[in-house]
Amino acid sequence: MVLDLLLIGIGITLDPLPIMAFVLVLSAHKGIWKGLVFLLAWMASLVAVIAAVLLVTGGQPPPPRSPPSTTGLAIKLAIGVGLVLYGVHRRRSHGAERPRKKQSSSMTSRLDHASPWSVAGLAFFLQPWGMVAAAATVVIEADLSHVGTYLILFGFCLLASASLLAAELYMIFAPEAAEVRLKRLRAWLQRHQEPAIVFGCLLLGLWLTGNSIYQLTS
Repeated sequence: MVLDLLLIGIGITLDPLPIMAFVLVLSAHKGIWKGLVFLLAWMASLVAVIAAVLLVTGGQPPPPRSPPSTTGLAIKLAIGVGLVLYGVHRRRSHGAERPRKKQSSSMTSRLDHASPWSVAGLAFFLQPWGMVAAAATVVIEADLSHVGTYLILFGFCLLASASLLAAELYMIFAPEAAEVRLKRLRAWLQRHQEPAIVFGCLLLGLWLTGNSIYQLTS
């Protein structure tokens, strides 16, 4: 469970789309406060998914090869295959796409007047839900009778939010330097967005697929 959540958490926190959107949020009027709303909504989404899974399982992992356990592994396998297919699809279709016009200035203008609810909704919308769903299938194995499980789940939420949290803290303690470097980061991510998404989907998808098949057949 630990290794699965570690890889999924890294995949979530390095997803370029939420990072680029978060940089725009921080660049907007009252960006630090809006960034905090975005970050809290982001983490609340992760906590809500984990809590829902634990509510269903009662904090006790299902016995091996039981119907719930097999179903969870089958869902994880389907998500892994889906991530692989999505990565291959994006890789093949990327060359046929037309260059997109830059809309950062108009987006920043909209965020200047965005309400906290709109920013929270943006955070919810930009969650990589495929990876979050994969994490949910792993959390089925969580045993809340052990204190370490709480630490693992807390660490996953923290890791999945680490890039956003780091940007928020950087903007609070060094706003001038942060504004320049975060804009450079966003520009770099725009240039490398597709390779990063494809690589992340393929790597995580192959791991989930292989791990699920191993657990189902062993």
